[in-house]
Amino acid sequence: MAANTDLSDFLRTCRARTTPETAGIVAPDAAAGRRVRGLRREEVAQLAGVSVDYYTRLEQGRHSTPSDAVVDALARVFRLEPAARAHLADLARPARRRARQTPPQRVRPAMQQMIASMTEHPALILGRRTDVLAANLLARALLTDWTRLPPRDRNYTRWIFLDPDARAAFLDWPSVAADVVGTLRLYAGRHPDDTRLSELVGELTIKSPEFRTWWNGHKVHERTHGVKHMVHPAVGPITLRYEALTLPGDEDQTLFLYTTDPGSPSQENLRLLGLTVSEPVRRGADAVARMAARANPAR
Repeated sequence: MAANTDLSDFLRTCRARTTPETAGIVAPDAAAGRRVRGLRREEVAQLAGVSVDYYTRLEQGRHSTPSDAVVDALARVFRLEPAARAHLADLARPARRRARQTPPQRVRPAMQQMIASMTEHPALILGRRTDVLAANLLARALLTDWTRLPPRDRNYTRWIFLDPDARAAFLDWPSVAADVVGTLRLYAGRHPDDTRLSELVGELTIKSPEFRTWWNGHKVHERTHGVKHMVHPAVGPITLRYEALTLPGDEDQTLFLYTTDPGSPSQENLRLLGLTVSEPVRRGADAVARMAARANPAR
């Protein structure tokens, strides 16, 4: 029944967001007399080529297995982008497993070493439900040091909404945060049986009014590439470009790489940030080397 509810909620939200003008059934000047801004159920059914009763049962959660043809038709009516169309298809899948606890994810040592070797570019790996699985030194300096948090709190979405420093870090925080919620929505459609996801959504729904509003909006977002506008308290503003790279051999793991434009003030600020974090590491390594030399003097 939970799956039926997810599908019906998504359909109602899509119908409310789709205007008659967008659907091409009412002229803009004729829409002024309508009581609701969105489409009526009868209009959706007609545009999708299904009966009104059939669509009503879908939206009421009394029928949760529409065919691929119906999914395509509804995606066309609602003008869904590819990620939202894929989300609708996920919600329409007939096989819904019983809720279960997913095993912890691990990052392969080779991947850990690879991102650690990237000293000039922040890099991190996100897993299920945006859990932070690994981050290099520069990424931890730029965002936050997740290694200092309890394992269950190492989550990107949780950090975005519950850490005041995250709000201060992103100049366009509302846009960033809304996209993160959309990413989590997309994951929820693919993994409705993830109990850790339910716990995370429950916590954020209670603690963050913004998360609650955007989550109930049912918009989805697929991470591919983009730009982040940030400000760091130590070095100032930094504009970053990011690429989200899915790791084919590691299920539900995505590598995020951040770069700056060559010769830009952002590149210089990121370089300065790198110096602030690498110098203590270098001094620590030198101290260890001196201790080793004293313990093992040359003969």
